[in-house]
Amino acid sequence: MANTDLKTLADRAVAEIGAAADEAALEAARVRYLGRKDGALAEFTKRIPALPAKERPAMGAAVNDAKRRIESALDERTGALRAAHLERELGAERQDMTLPPRRLRLGRVHPISQTIREVSRIFATLGFETVEGPEIESDYYNFEALNIPPGHPAREKWDTLWISNPLGDDPAHPLLGRTHTSPMQVRIMEKRRPPIRVVIPGRCYRYEATDAIRESIFFQYEGLAIDEKLTMSDLKGVLYAFARQVFGGDRRIRFRIDYFPFTEPSAEIAFSCFICEGRDPKCHTCGGDGWIEAAGCGMVHPDVLRRVGYDPTTYQGFAFGGGLERLCMLRTGAPDIRLFYQNDLRFLEQF
Repeated sequence: MANTDLKTLADRAVAEIGAAADEAALEAARVRYLGRKDGALAEFTKRIPALPAKERPAMGAAVNDAKRRIESALDERTGALRAAHLERELGAERQDMTLPPRRLRLGRVHPISQTIREVSRIFATLGFETVEGPEIESDYYNFEALNIPPGHPAREKWDTLWISNPLGDDPAHPLLGRTHTSPMQVRIMEKRRPPIRVVIPGRCYRYEATDAIRESIFFQYEGLAIDEKLTMSDLKGVLYAFARQVFGGDRRIRFRIDYFPFTEPSAEIAFSCFICEGRDPKCHTCGGDGWIEAAGCGMVHPDVLRRVGYDPTTYQGFAFGGGLERLCMLRTGAPDIRLFYQNDLRFLEQF
C-alpha cells in the first residue's frame, strides 16, 4: 500500500513540476515534495523506523526511487526554464547583422602634413629627392656658411632663438633653432658631388609676433639644384611647373628682384591674393597689395659654392624656399595661419 502511495506521490510531483511556469513555481514544488521537515516525501521517511525490520529496506528503496524521480524532473524543468529565459533574452537583444555599423571617427592627416607630402610628390616628378635636416643648427650652418658672417646686416632679418647647450657652449659656433631650411643646402653640398636636386621640408623657428600670415614656429620647404650650365631660366621653369601642379594654372605668379645673401641674383615669388584678388585695400591677408609673398629664390652665390669646394666656373645652382603654411593657405583658402595650430576640429576636419 505504501509503495502505491509513493508512486502516486511521485507521479503527482513530476506532473506538477512539469507544469511549473517559472523558477518560483518550481521552487515551491520542490519545497512541497522534498522539503526536509514538511515535504510530502519526508512523511514517508518518518514512517520507516516504525515498520517491521523486514519491510524497512523495501520502504527505503521506494522512498529513494521516488526522490530520484522528483529530483530528475526538477533538474530537467530547471534546464528547460533557463533555456527558455536565455532564448527570450537573446531574442530581445538580437542585432540585425545586415544593418551598417556605426561609423568610427577616424583621425585625419593634418593639412600641413598633406601639403608637405604634396610638395614632395610634385618635386619628385621634376627629379628632386626629398631629404630632411636638423632643427637645432649651429651658427655656422645657419648663417656663416650661407654668406652671412657675424655683423652682417642681413642677420637682422631673422629674430633668432638661441639655445644654451647643456654640454657646454661653443662661443665660435653657438646653437640655435634654425631660422630657415637653407642650412641643409650647405650640409648636402658638403657630402655630395653634382648633379644635386633635392627638396627639404622642415620646421623653423623665429622669435617674432604672430599674425594672420606669420607664426613663430612654422614649416618651410627648400629646393636646391646644382649642375653644369644651370641658369635663372631653369629656376623659373621649375617654379612655374610646380605652381601649375599646385594651383592648376589659375593663380597669377610674380617674380620680383629681391636680396638674399646666399643667392645672386635673387627674386621674390608672389601669388595673387586668394582672399581679395587685390580688390580690398584693407585685406588682412595681403595688406591690400593684392600679392602674397610665397617664396624666395635665386642662383646659388659663388661664395657659397666655393665654401663647399665647388668651382663656380664649372657648377652653377639655384635655390628656392617658401612657407608651407602660406602654400597651404593658398591651396585651401584658409584666411589665417594660426588656424592650423589651434586644434579646432571644425577647421581641421575640412581637409
